[in-house]
Amino acid sequence: MASSAANLRTLSLNKNLSSLSISSNNKLSASPFSLTVRPARRNGRFVVLAVSLDAKPTVLVAEKLGEAGLKLLKEFANVDCSYNLTPEELCTKISLCDAIIVRSGTKVNREVFESSGGRLKVVGRAGVGIDNVDLSAATEHGCLVVNAPTANTVAAAEHGIALLAAMARNVAQADASVKAGKWQRNKYVGVSLVGKTLAVMGFGKVGSEVARRAKGLGMRVIAHDPYAPADRAHAIGVELVSFDVAIGTADFISLHMPLTPATSKVLNDETFAKMKKGVRIVNVARGGVIDEEALVRALDAGIVAQAALDVFTEEPPAQDSKLVQHERVTVTPHLGASTVEAQEGVAIEIAEAVVGALKGELAATAVNAPMVPAEVLSELKPYVMLAEKLGRLAVQLVAGGSGVKTVKVTYGSARAPDDLDTRLLRAMITKGLIEPISSVFVNLVNADFTAKQRGLRIAEERIVLDGSPESPLDFIQVQIANVESKFASAISDGGEIKVEGRVKDGVPHLTKVGSFEVDVSMEGSLILCRQVDQPGMIGKVGSILGQENVNVSFMSVGRIAPRKQAVMAIGVDEQPKAETLKKIGDIPAIEEFVFLKL
Repeated sequence: MASSAANLRTLSLNKNLSSLSISSNNKLSASPFSLTVRPARRNGRFVVLAVSLDAKPTVLVAEKLGEAGLKLLKEFANVDCSYNLTPEELCTKISLCDAIIVRSGTKVNREVFESSGGRLKVVGRAGVGIDNVDLSAATEHGCLVVNAPTANTVAAAEHGIALLAAMARNVAQADASVKAGKWQRNKYVGVSLVGKTLAVMGFGKVGSEVARRAKGLGMRVIAHDPYAPADRAHAIGVELVSFDVAIGTADFISLHMPLTPATSKVLNDETFAKMKKGVRIVNVARGGVIDEEALVRALDAGIVAQAALDVFTEEPPAQDSKLVQHERVTVTPHLGASTVEAQEGVAIEIAEAVVGALKGELAATAVNAPMVPAEVLSELKPYVMLAEKLGRLAVQLVAGGSGVKTVKVTYGSARAPDDLDTRLLRAMITKGLIEPISSVFVNLVNADFTAKQRGLRIAEERIVLDGSPESPLDFIQVQIANVESKFASAISDGGEIKVEGRVKDGVPHLTKVGSFEVDVSMEGSLILCRQVDQPGMIGKVGSILGQENVNVSFMSVGRIAPRKQAVMAIGVDEQPKAETLKKIGDIPAIEEFVFLKL
């Protein structure tokens, strides 16, 4: 202990033991740290909070995660594995975390986001369902929520089929009977699956996999899902039908819908009454989609012959639960994703999603941000950069006054109108517009919410161009109406501030300011000058910047006609001093100029 004590820089303890802080100054340690011990708010227990002082973010793993996932996390971040935290302990600890990973047992509610003080940027749900995360609060606080929607798909589907078959053949009840010393062959006569109608309620990843397997068992499969594309269902021989048709014609019903206000207790006394007498129900989705008391009544009345349940409204359910103890109900303790392969797969998938989000990469599994497939994200990446920089540039041209209220974004593309999802681009333009003039951090998650809060209306327009649709976009144009500009040449003939850009060789370029054509890489910062078009102007400005040790990365001149007005766009790596900019403005032929940070 002596050697450890020698490495302590500070140790402070107040007389009321409201907190204790320790800081490490160990020169041999690769990760100096500060340590805070703070009492939880209500139960009097003390919570130890460690904060690394290095550049790594901190990820709180609040529920058990596979070793493969933890290994990935530890390569990028400081990982704090703290399981079974009380709500008070979680709220105390969260202010020191950049991300949190949970399963289904931890509630990440509004209080957690408020307690984070804005530091929490990513919530990772190791699994599919996100009903234990307050998405509205996450969005308002600019926190990205990602899940792991694919790794446990097969495991959940297989468990659904296992319950389906076990229920039909009374496997659990017969097993218990034999182990009790009985031999009741006549009591446990089952029903066949072949030729029966299975209604899959929720035709997402798991639902569609259950449908595939049920088809292999010789069942007729119908499905209900208001968002499922009919062609995907037809491709595997499944007919999409209405909710009432599905529950009214099915011999078996398998639930695969998320728990939302619309689906909460969707199976209730009223819907049970519409079902075919003797229907059998499987639920490996969420317990809350079934009114459990109504299900007991339906079982007792013979409307529902059997049920097989992996999930419950409250987990674990009460030991004296009438539903759990019902003779014709088969139950398992939320085992849908519980295979060795699925657990490792989920751990890796969620670790990769959280690390990617912390790096600022676009998340294909984001739940509260535009859902864009990975291949589309890759293709749009340079245009995402262009969109943000155009928004950032346009708002810096505004002189003030009434503020920015109306923005029009125009996309030029040779692709069909339904082949370009612009939500991601709109979010990044919003980020560029808002961040330079406010203290708000805007990201893909809260962009639309933040714009609405500030009364910012963004209208989008598509111009369909002739040519090859190989690239998703030819240009993006941003116009701000009803404002004055600090650079008058940025005002278009229609009276709006107008900037336009393209992607060239993967790099965003500014190609139009107002009515002037330019061509300058949007890297570093930018100086715009309006001048009289005459020989030597590029040299004069370049000389001033060179003398002040400001590196020029790009320069372009757009003009109306020779010897008339022109706009010079100069990309610079550093921000010039005020004196340097004044020297540029003092050149007689320069009529106006502006410096812009990109």
